[in-house]
Amino acid sequence: MKPLSNVQIGTVGGTLCSLWNSFDWSNLINTILMAIVGATVSYLVSRLLQGKRRRR
Repeated sequence: MKPLSNVQIGTVGGTLCSLWNSFDWSNLINTILMAIVGATVSYLVSRLLQGKRRRR
């Protein structure tokens, strides 16, 4: 693979910096927390239902 030139590295760095600045980090953190809560609740409900199924 051919190494990147200084111009290419600068272009990639500038693009990443502009993308980094354009993210709304509060929404990203909120989305991550909601995904964690949703996965936890889903897991606990499935374990609860599995336990009830075994008792019958």
